[in-house]
Amino acid sequence: QVQLVESGGGLVQTGGSLRLSCAASGRTFNRYPMGWFRQGPGKEREFVAAINWSGGSTYYADSVKGRFTISRDNAKNTVYLQMNSLEPDDTAVYSCVARNFGDYYRPNEWDFWGQGTQVTVSS
Repeated sequence: QVQLVESGGGLVQTGGSLRLSCAASGRTFNRYPMGWFRQGPGKEREFVAAINWSGGSTYYADSVKGRFTISRDNAKNTVYLQMNSLEPDDTAVYSCVARNFGDYYRPNEWDFWGQGTQVTVSS
């Protein structure tokens, strides 16, 4: 079993940065890929980024590529999402996910979800 708790959300101006963290509990954390999804107001949930169990492979949505960076520290059971050059369209609830044996880009392929943290980007 894995439990995920996100932190680091908040209000930021256009062009600013935020760093989200996701603390995981569970003995098998190091074996799982991890990722982030987001859901903006009136929008469908969308894939943001994912990272494999070792951190050696990362995957990004085209909309965040070059601005966001996903990383993980298995010793701290934590995955991060560094978000730079934020735009109003990045406003959303960001949710951490864990364990996926299929398509990283599909939300229903992820087994564990955090509660989410709100990110608001003002123009």
